[in-house]
Amino acid sequence: MSDVLVTGATGTLGGALVAQLADDGWRVLAASRTPTEASAVGGASDADAVEWVELDLVEGVGIERGVKRADAVVHAATAPRGDAEVVDVRGTERLLDAAASASVEHFLYPSIVGVDAIPFSYYERKREAERAVEASPVPSTVLRATQFHAFVADILGLVAKLPVWPLPTELRAQPVDHREVADALVDRLAGEPVDRADPVGGPAVRTLGELARAYREARGLRRPIVRVPVPGGVAREFRNGTATCPDRAVGAVTWESWLAEKYGGSTESAAERAGAHSG
Repeated sequence: MSDVLVTGATGTLGGALVAQLADDGWRVLAASRTPTEASAVGGASDADAVEWVELDLVEGVGIERGVKRADAVVHAATAPRGDAEVVDVRGTERLLDAAASASVEHFLYPSIVGVDAIPFSYYERKREAERAVEASPVPSTVLRATQFHAFVADILGLVAKLPVWPLPTELRAQPVDHREVADALVDRLAGEPVDRADPVGGPAVRTLGELARAYREARGLRRPIVRVPVPGGVAREFRNGTATCPDRAVGAVTWESWLAEKYGGSTESAAERAGAHSG
């Protein structure tokens, strides 16, 4: 089996990728700025298949050395809360240059549904990175996914301690389990580069209000949720469902089942229970 370099190997998606690739028999070069500390992060049943390597996209350390050893690259590193210009754009360009010099056979780039239409700065940087991948001579695949369950939970966690939750409840999302996205990426890696793969979406499109109520119930909280209108183009596109792909609802892990796994409790939604009791 070939060697694959995974950037962002300590992240939510990267960690799942490392584990899945190793379990499937790939030899994984798991990239981290601090590989000694990162070696404690894992989950792969075959730890011998994973080698942690130093790679810093910001400083440019270890990029050529890491890529030179790889037949394929999965570029999962990203900076949604940091400098996306440096990590997502310039880091991608650096990786692609090294991959071209090393004759990498497949460069796989995970992206986000809606980055070409939602005027959010982080999404705009992801689209720039996509363009760099598309323009590179390296054989590549861009695979977009909807937002992860874990990301939605992080957002709701920001208001969880407030006595009242002010939220733009009409925004629409289609959360997906990051492990299912990792599975889709591993499947794509086993095939030929296709430039742009079909996107991966969660099992259902939900409003933020629905997601918040299920989250509140899973956490055993009793906070009132207050709808707060949010103006602007970003909110408009999220209300319109631009960040969703209902025709690609291929994920099987629902929001409720993910919450039950993380916090305990029932996997059945309040709406489902109400329907069952009324029957």
